[in-house]
Amino acid sequence: MIKLDREFYNRDSILVAREILGKVLVHQQEERRISARIVEAEAYMGLEDKAAHSYGGKRTPRVEVMYGDPGFAYIFPIYGMHYCFNIVTRERSVPQAVLIRAVEPLEGIQWMAQNRYGRPYEELTKSQKKGFANGPGKLCRALALDRSFNGKDLCGDQLFLEEGNWDDFHIIAAKRVGIDYAEEARDYLWRFYIEGSL
Repeated sequence: MIKLDREFYNRDSILVAREILGKVLVHQQEERRISARIVEAEAYMGLEDKAAHSYGGKRTPRVEVMYGDPGFAYIFPIYGMHYCFNIVTRERSVPQAVLIRAVEPLEGIQWMAQNRYGRPYEELTKSQKKGFANGPGKLCRALALDRSFNGKDLCGDQLFLEEGNWDDFHIIAAKRVGIDYAEEARDYLWRFYIEGSL
């Protein structure tokens, strides 16, 4: 499939968050290829978005990658044990990003099962299979993504996105999750998901 180029990411986060649905996230580990279809994403609009880490021009070592070029990974820990995978959008110095919230496994599902649960996919319960990668922390664990991938170029050969083979789906817009602190920004409909995928 065709790998997404820098220009895809060099756009408004809301647009990218919608158009990234149905794309394929790939983690190439030597001979192992793990891939998953993106089914849910959230836009974070930077300086004026009270839910964004870069709101008001905040600039710390953690968020520095957001101020760089588009098409790079922004990965940060939550609750001291999980990670969130974001994609930097817009041009340099415009700190926007898209959080990937949920994916559906495509290739390497046995490796993903080991990453998530430490056992073969066939041994998982029905609920474990259903909730395999339907959350930011879950998908990072399944795809073996951690803080070491922060700042990784998504136009490279290890972690990247490809065009998908799906275009016949309906997109739902909803409020973002876990940002009750963000005042009016918590009500923005900047979370997008493929209908029927969650």
